[in-house]
Amino acid sequence: MKEVFITKATGQKEAFDAKKLTESLMRSGASEPVAREVLKMVEKSLVQEMSTSEIYHQAFSLLHKKERLAAMRYSLPKAIAELGPSGFPFEQFLQEVLKAEGYAVKRDVTVMGACVEHEVDLVATKDDRRVYIEVKFHNERGIKSDLKVALYIAARFEDIAKVEKKDGKKEEIWLMTNTKFSHSAIAYGLCKGLALIGWDYPSEGSLRNLIERSGLHPLTCLSSLTNAQKKVFFENGVVLCKDVLLRTDILQSLGIAGSKLDTLKEDVNALCCSV
Repeated sequence: MKEVFITKATGQKEAFDAKKLTESLMRSGASEPVAREVLKMVEKSLVQEMSTSEIYHQAFSLLHKKERLAAMRYSLPKAIAELGPSGFPFEQFLQEVLKAEGYAVKRDVTVMGACVEHEVDLVATKDDRRVYIEVKFHNERGIKSDLKVALYIAARFEDIAKVEKKDGKKEEIWLMTNTKFSHSAIAYGLCKGLALIGWDYPSEGSLRNLIERSGLHPLTCLSSLTNAQKKVFFENGVVLCKDVLLRTDILQSLGIAGSKLDTLKEDVNALCCSV
């Protein structure tokens, strides 16, 4: 097969990697025969500079026809990017993921620094640790959190760290995002002791790792809900797939009943009971 270069969300060009697509499909739970069938179909439609978004949508559509559950899992990175546009549902989702890791988590906490007050997105405590977490959400997966963001976060938490705490907890700073970090941001974080957690960074303890370990899925993974319906759930404080069926009031207000409700139940039960 002639080498085809595809266009990433960042605008960069790279050679299409069949192995990478196959591994991604199988990691989502697709059987090897189905993963290879999807790959074969995608390869037939490849053209030079085709976008990764186009490839994803085609692979998802093909997989959805064959193995619906695997397709919903395959959509996880995109589903996380749909926890917006404000990013507030993403913070709620992170709160639940961290709670699954054994942390007690509070959102939107006002913390007094040596100079000024600071609004902290998440404060997580566990045993003798207190973690101050700044959350950077991006609707587009190609956007990276750069050095300016890391510098800003480090400066804020340096002010917070100057205030002596009486409980003896060891304090940490995390910067969490649903996408990636620039190389300079990573270098600065390593130098300053600022923990950076992105979709695939670090290799152990990345956002993907945390989500997979928690077994939690955002409701945006559910293809049986429209975007408008998902927005209503967000507005009522629901972000997790497993909580959708508990809100019968929302389901009734949206007119989700009969065969539509049956399909939704099947999707929720499959996705939430598959871990």
